[in-house]
Amino acid sequence: MQNVAKNWLVLDLTQSSFYLGLDSFLGELPLLLFTLIGGVVADRYNRRRLLMGSQFVQMACAVALMVLVYSGHIGIGLILALSFLAGTAQAFGGPAYQSLIPGLVPKDHLPNAIALNSIQVNLARIIGPLVAGATLAWLGARLGASVGTAACFGLNALSFIAVIVGLRMLRSRQEPSHGQKDLISELRGGLSFVRAHRPLVALPALAFASTFLGLPLLTFLPVIARDVFDQGVGLYSTMLAFSGAGAVMGALVVAWLGRHAGMGRTLLVAQALFGGFMVAFAASRILWLSFALLFVASALLIVVLSMLTSLVQLIAPDHMRGRVMSIYMMAFRGGTPLGSLAVGYAASLVPAPIVLGGSGILIASVAAYALASGESFDEGH
Repeated sequence: MQNVAKNWLVLDLTQSSFYLGLDSFLGELPLLLFTLIGGVVADRYNRRRLLMGSQFVQMACAVALMVLVYSGHIGIGLILALSFLAGTAQAFGGPAYQSLIPGLVPKDHLPNAIALNSIQVNLARIIGPLVAGATLAWLGARLGASVGTAACFGLNALSFIAVIVGLRMLRSRQEPSHGQKDLISELRGGLSFVRAHRPLVALPALAFASTFLGLPLLTFLPVIARDVFDQGVGLYSTMLAFSGAGAVMGALVVAWLGRHAGMGRTLLVAQALFGGFMVAFAASRILWLSFALLFVASALLIVVLSMLTSLVQLIAPDHMRGRVMSIYMMAFRGGTPLGSLAVGYAASLVPAPIVLGGSGILIASVAAYALASGESFDEGH
């Protein structure tokens, strides 16, 4: 909800797509700057309290946006600053969030828990924009555009209360180190640990490839709707719905499979299939077939991403979990903006379906190479 309202607000204030991109960049920049430090902090101190602190900061940013918009004192500089502050909170809260999960469920249930997390994330991506659009339209028409926008920020701020209450109820198993070494030494220790364990190098690399080459499939849906099928936002919304439904189905499949022998091979097979369906979607000119291909491709993408996270969590020891997950998160999150930038530039030179098809071939080739070389990402290898 907040992203929809904020993007609309930035565009309304500036009439500039540059500021839209700048706001998104400043929101993501702290994740690249501070996530590794956040991983060290998550290992040194209580992860639950760290995550609660992150939630309080993000709630404060939402309240600030609500008050500034409602009072009419909002400006683009304030929006950019609050985006950077919220991103900084996420950079420290993210490793703590990822590191908490193994302390809440038995190891055998870890893939199921991560899959259920994927379900709620994708449901939020479907429901949030719909609720934001309805709020902006309904309140905006009756009380003014600023009230509708402020309401989106206010509802987001209220939602943090439920999260904070839930976090207070958690009883996780963690023994913080409280920093026997200085922060830089512990950061280097985390990097050395990852380098010494081949799966912990390979899995983040595979995550980067998956998001760099795979997530542009979703980024380019408006272009496919407009340029391939000559339709507008209605078709784009329908494609998003099929993609979201496929993502939920993929997460359910991972939850059904659970922890099993050969998870690494299952992951690589799913990635190869995802690349193939991505190529087929790019080549399709039949609308119903494109819907079906997008549904399956989105399901396979979530299978890949959920299994990647599960395997990293299963391999990482608890005393290193924050640092290991921060390195994984940097690879995972870094691939998205870099991939969209690179593939977007390529699409300015050649038609988008060709670029998507090429990305699908590359991602399938990475998986096929790993399978052929006998690479194992399974726990303990």
